[in-house]
Amino acid sequence: MSAVCWAVVPAGGVGRRMGAGVPKQYLPLAGRPVIEHTLERLAAEPRVAGIVVAVADGDARWARVRPPAGATVLTAPAGAERPWSVLAALRRLAAEGVPETAWVLVHDAVRPCVRTADVARLIDTLADDPVGGLLAVPVRDTLKAVADDGRVRETVPRERLWHALTPQMFRLGTLAAALERALAEGAAVTDDAAAMERAGHRPRVVEGSADNIKITRPEDLALAELLLARQRAGGAPRLEKTGEA
Repeated sequence: MSAVCWAVVPAGGVGRRMGAGVPKQYLPLAGRPVIEHTLERLAAEPRVAGIVVAVADGDARWARVRPPAGATVLTAPAGAERPWSVLAALRRLAAEGVPETAWVLVHDAVRPCVRTADVARLIDTLADDPVGGLLAVPVRDTLKAVADDGRVRETVPRERLWHALTPQMFRLGTLAAALERALAEGAAVTDDAAAMERAGHRPRVVEGSADNIKITRPEDLALAELLLARQRAGGAPRLEKTGEA
C-alpha cells in the first residue's frame, strides 16, 4: 500500500547551545541555510503532499528561506517548546482539511542529512501499521549509568537499545491527541514517539542511517557538510556496526 502523507517541521528553536546568535536552522551549511537542505530532502519523496513548518512569531529569517521548487510549504505558529510547535502544525493541517487518519512525518529542522531513501523506507514499512513508528539506529557504544557523584553505577546492556531519529510517522489525529494529553498532564516529552508511548501505543522502529545527525553544537556543522558531500558522491547509506566494546 502506498501512503500519502504530510511532513511537519518544528523550527521555532533558538539554538542556545550553538552560541552563534542565529537559530540553528538558519546557520549556513554548504552555502545554504540548514533548513533548506532539510526541506529539500523531505520534498524529494513524492508521497509527501506538503510540509508545514512551525515558525516563531516575528521570525524574519524564515521569509528569506527558499522552499523546494514545486513543493507546498505552509507555516504554523511555533510554541515555546517542541510539542507545542508540532501540535500547532497538526492543527494547521486539520484546518486545511487534512483528515485525522492521514499520515504525518515529523522531522527535526536541524537534521539536514536525512536520506530520502530512508524516508521512503519509513513510509513503505509503516503504511499499513496500526500505530506508526520512527527511524532509529542501534546503539553501538558501551553505555554507562552514572550516579549523582559522577561515578559509574553500572554498565547498561545495549542489545535492545536504539538511538531515536526523525522522521517519526503517526496518524494526524492520534498524534495530536497524544500530544494534547501529554501537555495537559505537564509531561516532558522529547519526541513524538514518547507522547505516543505515554498514550499507550507501541511505535515501531525502522532502521535508518547513522549519518542522519542532528545539528546541536558548532562542530556538527562541519560534520554535516562532510556527510552531505559524501552522500552526493554516493557514500554508504549507513555506518555499519563495528563490534567495538
